Amino acid sequence: MTRMKGAEALMRSLEKEGVDFVFGLPGGANLPIYDALVDAKIRHILVRHEQSAAHMADGYARIKRKAGVCFATSGPGATNLITGIATAYADSSPMVAVTGQVPLEMIGKDAFQETDIIGIANPCTKYTFQPRKAIEIPETVKKGFYIAESGRPGPVLIDIPKDVQQDSQDIQFPDFIKVRGYNPAIESDLSTIGKAIELLLAAQRPIIMSGGGVILAGAFSELEVLAELLLAPVVTTFKGKGSFPENHPLAMGPIGMHGHAEANKIILEADCILAIGARFSDRSVGRFDEFGKGMSIIHMEIDPAEIGKNKSVDIAIIGDVKSSMKTMIKILNKKMVKKSAENPWLTRRKELVDYYTESIKDYPRDITARKVLKKLRQVLPNNAIVTTEVGQCQMWTSLHFDVISPGTFFSSTGLGTMGFGFPAAIGAKAARQNVPVVDIAGDGSFNMSENSLAVSVLENLPVIVILLNNYMLGMVAQWQRTFYNRRYEGVHLHNCPDYTKIADAYGAQGIKVQSLLELDTAIRSALKSNIATVIDIPIDPEEDVYPFVAPGTGLKDMIIGS
Repeated sequence: MTRMKGAEALMRSLEKEGVDFVFGLPGGANLPIYDALVDAKIRHILVRHEQSAAHMADGYARIKRKAGVCFATSGPGATNLITGIATAYADSSPMVAVTGQVPLEMIGKDAFQETDIIGIANPCTKYTFQPRKAIEIPETVKKGFYIAESGRPGPVLIDIPKDVQQDSQDIQFPDFIKVRGYNPAIESDLSTIGKAIELLLAAQRPIIMSGGGVILAGAFSELEVLAELLLAPVVTTFKGKGSFPENHPLAMGPIGMHGHAEANKIILEADCILAIGARFSDRSVGRFDEFGKGMSIIHMEIDPAEIGKNKSVDIAIIGDVKSSMKTMIKILNKKMVKKSAENPWLTRRKELVDYYTESIKDYPRDITARKVLKKLRQVLPNNAIVTTEVGQCQMWTSLHFDVISPGTFFSSTGLGTMGFGFPAAIGAKAARQNVPVVDIAGDGSFNMSENSLAVSVLENLPVIVILLNNYMLGMVAQWQRTFYNRRYEGVHLHNCPDYTKIADAYGAQGIKVQSLLELDTAIRSALKSNIATVIDIPIDPEEDVYPFVAPGTGLKDMIIGS
């Protein structure tokens, strides 16, 4: 045992968990934590808004596949974290958020900057803690990381009253912990896997639907081997984009509301679907009552709560998807499964790709979102990390930017949080500082977190912002055009501000381009720069995202163009 303050115990506990970065903002209720941080072997990234701290921790976590950490003070500091915490919860991203709280004796008395952050956070976290004594902090932290990172990952909140941070006690650091009632490790049933294999081998038109769970498990090579053994085309959910190389001969791209036309078409023609780490969300499958009719569905998932939640399935394989896929591969190899590469199903796959490549035309303009993203893919190295904001920029990326190196792409998919991409990109840069990191943004989303330019510049974490600028809340405007007879309200952002001047004001590099040649030069310049770069690209406000599956309709009702 060692005598120390609660705040010092927190720092020591974080160090023992291998934490090297925390993203946060100090205030009155967490000042003892920041005082202890001075002597810790942890790099602190000072954010300009607590929501961005949560997004940075989230971006860090998605690349490291370990919990990101963010700090905030009590009251408004803590509540500002909530949107970022809810974003991580929706996308199963591991995070440990540490908030300061008013002293124990003041809780419940409407003290200055007091909020019931435990009550507020409960619906959007895996678990919340409030240690009441300094000696409880090490065990709380260890439990917090274990819960955040194990099973289906997610955020955990640790709310520490100020007097608990300041109190000195004899502290002991546990090597092992057990959380009563929490058993995330579930071994997949071998007989169930065997039944799934028989179903897949009997299928004439098998398809794999890869979700975000494949990325969380790091099961990239297993997915590729499995697809090649089965000779099954692979579609992804949008969260699963980047789980399978999109230049692979079996790749079909994302399905769903703004999925690839050929992916939406082929999954409706399949007779057996192997869904891996996917939750059959409405944005992926459209109408639940229509999707999967006449098909066999195998669901491979770590979270038992997802089985049958949105879609009834024929076979459920519950457990770690990477382990389950390895077992499936072993059995398939023992069966010496050999399928001809020239079969009608793969021929059909090629027909669909060729047809929609030819039939879907680009918007008639010199610079379009499609051309910009194709150029970006051409210039960026394959290992570059790419994230997006939310809206048209996100959907254009789904359609037109191919992810080659698995695990190098992420976005806010479940919650759809505007302002997520840029701070998340900074967090990703902290996690992997030796590769380029790019945020594909729209002007509406970038407006919400552009103050993170200060963080990127001053903390020497340079990222590139590809700003598809139509001076419009583009996705909302597209819906108003499509469903509300062009009755626009609240979507025009007009020609303000000048984003190159904003970048310059923060000490970053701002470049405005008017042609694809200028864009090529700008991207190459940004890749060589050691400061953040904002590339402002004019996009026609009338340019829409197609294909499009309207809300409340099925994949069969996909709209190819205006």
